[in-house]
Amino acid sequence: MLKRVLSLLFSAVFLPALVFAQENKISGRIVDEKTKEPIPFASVGLREEMTGALTNEYGFFQMPMPEKNPQDSLIINALGYFRKAVLIKPGIKVQDMIIEVPKRAIALKEVTVTSSAKIKNLDLGSKSSTPGEGMIQGMPGSQYAFFVKNDKGKKLGNVRSVSFYIGENGFPREPFRVRLYKADGNYNSPNSDLLTDNIVVSAPKGGEWYTVDLTSYNITAPDEGFFVAMEWIVSGDKFYTTNFMDNYTPYGQILRPTFEFKESRTWNYTIGRGWSLITLANNGQRYNAMIRAEVDMIKD
Repeated sequence: MLKRVLSLLFSAVFLPALVFAQENKISGRIVDEKTKEPIPFASVGLREEMTGALTNEYGFFQMPMPEKNPQDSLIINALGYFRKAVLIKPGIKVQDMIIEVPKRAIALKEVTVTSSAKIKNLDLGSKSSTPGEGMIQGMPGSQYAFFVKNDKGKKLGNVRSVSFYIGENGFPREPFRVRLYKADGNYNSPNSDLLTDNIVVSAPKGGEWYTVDLTSYNITAPDEGFFVAMEWIVSGDKFYTTNFMDNYTPYGQILRPTFEFKESRTWNYTIGRGWSLITLANNGQRYNAMIRAEVDMIKD
């Protein structure tokens, strides 16, 4: 009898609160329009609210309802897919939505190499083996993109590999997604994807460079250079955190900085807010993400 009373009491007190909590959330699944397969690690953001979330590996997402305005637009951005907007307003069901997104056909540019040409490797970006003081951390869906500049104006071919200096703190072995962009956004910010495949990798340990081989993807490097980005993603049911200082909580793996350059080459992306240039400096040297790339250099 007591158990029945407690069960009824729970239903009366807690279930309405749970229902209310669910009703104050936007939730759903992002899927491919044609195959209906889930789209992992797609960003889902509210345009006016400037907030958002990232889908997990099964395409699911959940985020709070808009607070500034009762009506807003849910913007879906997925790698290799067209951008899609969904209207959010009172009276429209926004729980357990299924949002279908059309795939984008990408035409890859080919590099023509004459028989007399010689191909050598060219290193772009950070040359240091020792990181600077500081740490670069991210939330799910955030990115740090570093512009690997073709300073000497060499003729470039395909991207061979990209490397990230992973810090020893946090969770170095947590997965992240590799992104490559053209510098064709506002103020030469990252914009168009050069890499249209989902490449999710995990470093075996921290405190050293971690290299990702990209030779099989045949990505042509723009002549001026390109952005290499680390994107923090959702791992499993939760995103791991750790506290090793009283006021600091890193999320997932840590990317270390470098002070090798006098110009700011690193941009930060946040869901709902877009890209912003990092302009921190130390004794005239700019704070940049410690990232590099190896590309083909073509000599006729």
